[in-house]
Amino acid sequence: MITLHLDQQTEQLLRNTAEQLGLSRSELIRQSILEYLSRLSPPSAWETGQHLFGRCSSGCGDLSARRKELVKEKIRAKWTCNES
Repeated sequence: MITLHLDQQTEQLLRNTAEQLGLSRSELIRQSILEYLSRLSPPSAWETGQHLFGRCSSGCGDLSARRKELVKEKIRAKWTCNES
């Protein structure tokens, strides 16, 4: 249990906002604290790079499994072009 003392202006803002959202003041405070604390924790590697993943996709989902075969094909293609 926590007791919280607010100035009148903040308490009025809290009361109005809670009423607009259809929440109790306690629930609004609880949700606000959880939201604030979640923003303080460092993002995971996935969250940090999420906007980059798949951005330059080749469309081939098996590149890592077939990497040796694909490299050999590229080398053969270069040799074929150079021999002409």
